[in-house]
Amino acid sequence: MTGKYKILGEYIKDLSSETPGVETYLFVRDNISKYQLDIDITSIPLKNRMIEINTKFKFEDKESNPKKSYFEMNYSTIIQLNEEIKDKKELERIILCDVQNQVYPNLEKSFINMLHNSGYKNIKFDKKVDFENLYNKKFN
Repeated sequence: MTGKYKILGEYIKDLSSETPGVETYLFVRDNISKYQLDIDITSIPLKNRMIEINTKFKFEDKESNPKKSYFEMNYSTIIQLNEEIKDKKELERIILCDVQNQVYPNLEKSFINMLHNSGYKNIKFDKKVDFENLYNKKFN
């Protein structure tokens, strides 16, 4: 194993797209630019220096509109750590930054495909998620 870790696999653990009806769909289609993306990253230690990392994307309307859709994806990545990784700070950085940057293209593509397949064809994320910045804000 070279580097600090190796990705053993990645997959969509859970996928949810909810639009209750036609009126909601038409309303959301016209207002989806107001939707915001939330990201939550959790990890579960496994055997043999393996870790399951779950990156959850939620795309939702934060305003109190009665008509809204809800989109969520939980993307799971399994990594195996190199023997040398002992430091908690380094481990946090691997989970929250390094792995995220590596899997983000697949994660974003899967999430956008779900939105397109849900009838919202004009969605794209202009800004890539800056995991480095998010990590630095949280820990520095």
